[in-house]
Amino acid sequence: MPKLTVDGIEVEVPAGATVLQACEAAGKEIPRFCYHERLSIAGNCRMCLVEVKPGPPKPQASCALPAADGQQISTMSPMVKKAREGVMEFLLINHPLDCPICDQGGECDLQDQSIAYGKGHSRFLENKRAVTEKYMGPIVKTVMTRCIQCTRCVRFAEEVAGVEEIGALYRGENMQITSYLEHAVTSELSGNVVDLCPVGALTSKPYAFEARPWELKKTAAIDVMDAVGTNIRLDSRGRQVLRVLPRINEEVNEEWASDKTRHAVDGLIRKRLDRPYVRKGGKLVEATWAEAFEAIAAVNAGTSVAAIAGDLVDAETMYAAKALLAKLGSSLLEGRQTGLDYDCSNIAAVNFNTTIAGIEQADAILIVGSNVRWEAPLVNTRIRKAVKRGAKVFAIGPEIDFTYKVTWLGNDLELLGKLPQAVTDAFGKAERPALIVGGGALKAGAQGASLALVETLGLVKEGWNGYNVLHMAASRMAGLMLGYAQPGGIAAVAAAAPKLLFLLGADEVDPARFADSFKVYAGHHGDRGAAMADVILPGASYAEKPGTYVNLEGRVQRGDRAVFPPGDAREDWAIFRALSDVLGARLTFDSFDALRAAMAAEVPALGQEGLAAYEWAPPSLGKAASGPIGYPIADFYLTNAIARASETMQRCSAELLHGQTYAEAAE
Repeated sequence: MPKLTVDGIEVEVPAGATVLQACEAAGKEIPRFCYHERLSIAGNCRMCLVEVKPGPPKPQASCALPAADGQQISTMSPMVKKAREGVMEFLLINHPLDCPICDQGGECDLQDQSIAYGKGHSRFLENKRAVTEKYMGPIVKTVMTRCIQCTRCVRFAEEVAGVEEIGALYRGENMQITSYLEHAVTSELSGNVVDLCPVGALTSKPYAFEARPWELKKTAAIDVMDAVGTNIRLDSRGRQVLRVLPRINEEVNEEWASDKTRHAVDGLIRKRLDRPYVRKGGKLVEATWAEAFEAIAAVNAGTSVAAIAGDLVDAETMYAAKALLAKLGSSLLEGRQTGLDYDCSNIAAVNFNTTIAGIEQADAILIVGSNVRWEAPLVNTRIRKAVKRGAKVFAIGPEIDFTYKVTWLGNDLELLGKLPQAVTDAFGKAERPALIVGGGALKAGAQGASLALVETLGLVKEGWNGYNVLHMAASRMAGLMLGYAQPGGIAAVAAAAPKLLFLLGADEVDPARFADSFKVYAGHHGDRGAAMADVILPGASYAEKPGTYVNLEGRVQRGDRAVFPPGDAREDWAIFRALSDVLGARLTFDSFDALRAAMAAEVPALGQEGLAAYEWAPPSLGKAASGPIGYPIADFYLTNAIARASETMQRCSAELLHGQTYAEAAE
């Protein structure tokens, strides 16, 4: 490990570290535009110049210079100061300096660094270069005259997203960044280039001219668009969430977020349920809370009550509904709306056991019945890292583009019982083998066949468990921990023919299964679930209430409330608490904290944030599987009620998946 001195401070850094990283280890701030710790080194902005001895008597780019033993680095010498001022002066020669109308204003690296490291005046009076705008789709807005050719967006598209659709044209001062043939970028991670852009060349198109950063209230929350549990920040003004940005969590999402996580946010203000409704004469009519509760109490269901949890609900809502049903003498709970039926007696057997970060270390991976790219885009980026490290990936299912090399074995689950020799050879040599079982395989009844592979492929070893189930619903793992899983799945609930059915934001349920039940929809959007309800109780979305969520690896995380629900809508737990009085089954908690304490007492793992530990004791299911696989997600952008209400997601679906074209006026 080389030892070197930075401004008189001696530091020791790992072999292979750069001078820039050594300077950061010494607590020194080094300006940069092109360098990013998660991307390859480009070395083309020259802003990170430092003075290095021994070495040539000129400033050197610290991002591309390996740290060596005995180096003496100066980050603030007159030579360095003058060099950085010169670089900044060159960068601003052609920059339009249109900060008052730039959406990046207030959080722009160029603004900040020009003040900190620039001269304050320019010696260049020539006309500025102008570059025509490029079209990159419904997510990314371009003002390419501002571009400084740092190539962060190019490297992100190639290295992280795996969709090589952004690149550079021409050379020298004529160089331009553009998408391939100026078509929309089709990556489901394209919004991240907006965060990466150090100037205002790439900004968020749905957020354009909406707000300035200092106007916004910032709230830490957890994303519910998939089961990854992306850590996000909700930026709100007044009663509206205006944008969603990722928070850094190295164990979950690093610093990325999918386009659906970022831009489904406009769906929070559309198609909202803001008052109770009761069905009278076949039509839903507005009602008061008292009238809605009385209509439910009039059912006189006794113990014939069931609850089905949707994909977006928090653990507290599910616990409140479970507690109410327990008071009414029922335990008919289910969270797998679409008909999945698998053994949940051991949570580890339905968990992503390698962890999201751990899948990077796998050296042989078999994916069964999962379109990982759509079901969990940020898990797919981790598998890309594993492939770069040399991992071999095999897959069973319809062939699609995973953005990395995959050996497709076919689309028949019978392959699980007779894997090709190439697979068994690769797994036999693997130190960290991994199996990923998706919803398509689970729906086809492949849980038993996949568990049989644990022994065959040597998936469980000391310090390593390579058996993974990839869930798609943010509420799924918490629901399984709370008992929202009937033996037999939703079919068993339908067979019980409950007189009273609570739909907790459940929009994917087949209404024909419960035609004779009195259906109460407690949710936040007028979507499919509300359309079949007899009573609607308007609830709060994930942005409008604090909540506990468990992601697909069993990590317990908590989010806060950013805004209040609209109109007469209330937090879901409070709805069930008030309803319990009317039904004569009073719940014991009167506050959110009391509810959370009661939930933690029943399920201790839900009381503490972090990765929950599950003992590996899988059920013995020797059932063989056969038949083709169908992926459960048909449209990445329209998977839930919030996304379907979002105009941005509707346009992404129409343009990126279905080929619809949009004409845009010149600004």
